Amino acid sequence: MVTSITSTAVDILLVEDNPTDAELTLRALGKHNLANNVEWVKDGAAALDFLFRRGDYAARGNAVPHVVMLDLRLPKVDGLEVLQQIRANEHTRLIPVVVMTSSKEERDIVDSYRLGANSFVSKPVGFEEFAKTVVELGLYWMLVNQVAPATE
Repeated sequence: MVTSITSTAVDILLVEDNPTDAELTLRALGKHNLANNVEWVKDGAAALDFLFRRGDYAARGNAVPHVVMLDLRLPKVDGLEVLQQIRANEHTRLIPVVVMTSSKEERDIVDSYRLGANSFVSKPVGFEEFAKTVVELGLYWMLVNQVAPATE
């Protein structure tokens, strides 16, 4: 159930290298009709390529996601570096970024907020709790939160 819609607007950019966690996230969002416009990338380099329209994503439209769900422990480019680059660019700095990681380390929490994360969520271990957390995040960021207008 991986959704990839690089030719249209993306509501959620899911940056997750663990296929099980990604599938659970997509399934939970889909169950509540929040997965219509999700792009799943499996590493930090792909996330940056997507956001900055490079490489495989060079031809995609210039719309930015409503929210980025970002894991920290990623191959190629780690999540904190992705977050730092998002915040350093005038076209992406206002995108809400939810760090969703298995880490509960204080340093990761502090570094995430210092670099501009909008939220830090430790992934629950159990399936039901994980699904509930994802749905609550999706509902909040997609239906309750107001996004900043595009700067392009």
